Amino acid sequence: MNGRKQKIRDTKSGIYIVGEGITEQYYFSHIKKLVGFHCTIKPRFFGNTSIAEMRKKIEELLSGDIFVICVFDADVTVYNESERKKLEQLQNKYRKNKNLLFCSSLPSIEYWFLLHHEHTNRYFKDAKSAETALKRYVNDYEKTMRFLEKEKWVKDLCSENKLEAAIERAKHFDPEYGSYTNLYEAFEILLKDG
Repeated sequence: MNGRKQKIRDTKSGIYIVGEGITEQYYFSHIKKLVGFHCTIKPRFFGNTSIAEMRKKIEELLSGDIFVICVFDADVTVYNESERKKLEQLQNKYRKNKNLLFCSSLPSIEYWFLLHHEHTNRYFKDAKSAETALKRYVNDYEKTMRFLEKEKWVKDLCSENKLEAAIERAKHFDPEYGSYTNLYEAFEILLKDG
């Protein structure tokens, strides 16, 4: 491809999930298979992306008959003023677009995973501290391809009604106080569509 970025093409109507990194990519790929969600998840929609790169993916997808769920860690907006401003502009631009849902977790998606095990919105200063708390329950958790590509960790997160518990727990926490996630909104859509 001569080093050029691949355009998003051959999109069909439906729900597409765009995300920030490989953790989100593997998580949603596994959960799609385990729960039977009807959505599209492709590696090119994920990666260690900036807000500008996510914006391009969103704009290309929204040009079709598509609902986009954009998943990202909110901690980048805490320590990077430039990224915070870009995210605010992106959210303001699409505030009234009914085909786009922004799903953020502060500090990171590991907080969402933690909600599968405990009812907490205590403040985690960064993704590493949320990951440390998660390891009390998923002691071999790692943000590595070797760990993430295995389906078992997501299967365990979904066992014993933990997914349903996480959805209910996340609804109770105000984003103004402590850690938060609105990923439950994506699951409400995916579960209804499935």
